[in-house]
Amino acid sequence: MPADFSGTWNLLSSDNLEGYMVALGIDFATRKIAKMLKPQKVIEQNGDSFTIHTYSSLRNYSVTFKVGEEFDEDTKGLDNRKCKSLVTWDNDRLTCVQKGEKKNRGWIHWIEGDLLHLEMFCEGQVCKQTFQRA
Repeated sequence: MPADFSGTWNLLSSDNLEGYMVALGIDFATRKIAKMLKPQKVIEQNGDSFTIHTYSSLRNYSVTFKVGEEFDEDTKGLDNRKCKSLVTWDNDRLTCVQKGEKKNRGWIHWIEGDLLHLEMFCEGQVCKQTFQRA
């Protein structure tokens, strides 16, 4: 049975967010503000159906998907691009491949104990974030 990601998660650490945002083409001022934020994730999971909300004092973002079904994603509020996204299970990890303007883009979520790990990647840059269950 796949992992249960449901819950509220608070950011503990973030590594290479700057490099990841540069790869996405996010402007200097937004990058400086974003690096100071401590976003919270609220994940709603019902089997293979997910809604992931990311809340911060700068912007909020939500994405809804079903594992194994490609969907159109609009990253408005992040880097404002449209892409085709596909999330799959890799054992207990959620792996997303985003096809669009940026190459080699996506993310991986997994849980270890009370920690939620997120690796976001784009054009050779990897940002590693860790969240703790609230």
